[in-house]
Amino acid sequence: MHKRRAADLAQHRVEELRDSYGPPTQHRWTPRQSSTYETAVRAWRDLDRDARTAMAEYVKEEGGRSRHKIEANVRKAVQDEDQGS
Repeated sequence: MHKRRAADLAQHRVEELRDSYGPPTQHRWTPRQSSTYETAVRAWRDLDRDARTAMAEYVKEEGGRSRHKIEANVRKAVQDEDQGS
């Protein structure tokens, strides 16, 4: 659950940067903006990969339960915890 939350937060950061800087094809970003954005994208990609790997391992351990249902339960748990904080 923590890995999924970290990946979701990283994705949110990428979206914030994109909204702040404007679409890269329509605006000329500074070198610093490009570097910041690329670093955020790499972090998101790495965290998402780690979350997907952990999910795959968890699904294997659960055996017999549907991956879709397990993923939905994890996402709901993350949302519920985020709303409670």
